[in-house]
Amino acid sequence: MFTGIISDRGKLRAIEGGRGKRLVIATAYPVARIAIGASVACSGVCLTVVEKNADWLAFDVSSETLSRTTLGAWRVGVGINLERPLALGDELGGHMVLGHVDGVAHLEARHVEGDSRRLSLRAPEALAGFIAAKGSVTLDGVSLTVNRVENTAFEVNIIPHTLAVTTLGELQAGDRVNLEIDMLARYVARQREWADKT
Repeated sequence: MFTGIISDRGKLRAIEGGRGKRLVIATAYPVARIAIGASVACSGVCLTVVEKNADWLAFDVSSETLSRTTLGAWRVGVGINLERPLALGDELGGHMVLGHVDGVAHLEARHVEGDSRRLSLRAPEALAGFIAAKGSVTLDGVSLTVNRVENTAFEVNIIPHTLAVTTLGELQAGDRVNLEIDMLARYVARQREWADKT
């Protein structure tokens, strides 16, 4: 379980393997304290540490994950939003994030609003109904509040701090981002679906 508050900005150091891949990510985390088998959210995708060294962590990624997220398009040198899992007693600064990406959203435009940026995105049609104004959404692992929704389009505002410490400040129109809908929206929708059947 995560909160969508990014605690390190890593960099993809190497890509190994064929259909499934091993990603080697440079990090400023105290790697000695991270166990093999631990979970780390990498731009919103929960991955398992399978190898490590003094300043990097390695993760095996299945072909399924590569096909359903932006990870399949990553290239060496790309920035990656990193978050370690929530520990008992930690502050819940964002919202409850699973690290299970639901789909990929497309950035249609970015607008300058003072020191902040307003991002206009389009969600896959199957996920649009789970996104609500003033609700939460996770983009590339970052917990954000939705400001506006219209059909499959939605907008979020990125404050200067978030622009500085995550990869969201580098996004340009046409870029794709990992999208995780709010867990509560998912369960409410499932409950309604089940109620309609009974």
